[in-house]
Amino acid sequence: MTSAKIVVAGGFGVGKTTLVGSVSEIPPVNTEAWMTQAAKSVDPETGATGKATTTVAMDFGRITLAEDLVLYLFGTPGQARFWPMWDDLSRGASAAVVLVDTRRLDTSFAAVNYFENDSDVPFIVAVNLFDGEQTHRLAEVRDALQLTAEVPLVACDARDRGSAVATLTAALTHTMRRTSVGTTPGVLATR
Repeated sequence: MTSAKIVVAGGFGVGKTTLVGSVSEIPPVNTEAWMTQAAKSVDPETGATGKATTTVAMDFGRITLAEDLVLYLFGTPGQARFWPMWDDLSRGASAAVVLVDTRRLDTSFAAVNYFENDSDVPFIVAVNLFDGEQTHRLAEVRDALQLTAEVPLVACDARDRGSAVATLTAALTHTMRRTSVGTTPGVLATR
């Protein structure tokens, strides 16, 4: 049996909890808390309309992709005050998915920067298709985020299990390609 830890990161309200919940075969563990009026001065909604709760520690889920492959999913909190937790959540990860909301692209820069500069975890960027629509071409998103050609960029509907599984598979595939060329130490664990 092989297992892999996957981190799902991104800005506030981009769909991390939704993605983990849409694929988890166990009841997902989440640390969602109600956003209070007092918290709005600390964690402004920054355009995440209708959002009443927020992750304050992490999300956790598990999915079996094949008879011999289990993924453990860890969703990060998106607010700046929780960014120091990203090191702990990323430790031992095989891959990361940076989830992006093109309606609020500025909330994505911190997560992209973290995985480009502060982490050795191979990552992909997934544009979450809010309302089921892709509002920008992927090439435009790549340019706006200043992603190198080596970073895979995919579209994903975090609500849709099949789309989320395809995104997680793309993240693992990216890790395996990097591992096969020797740029990343072996990161898949056999148990």
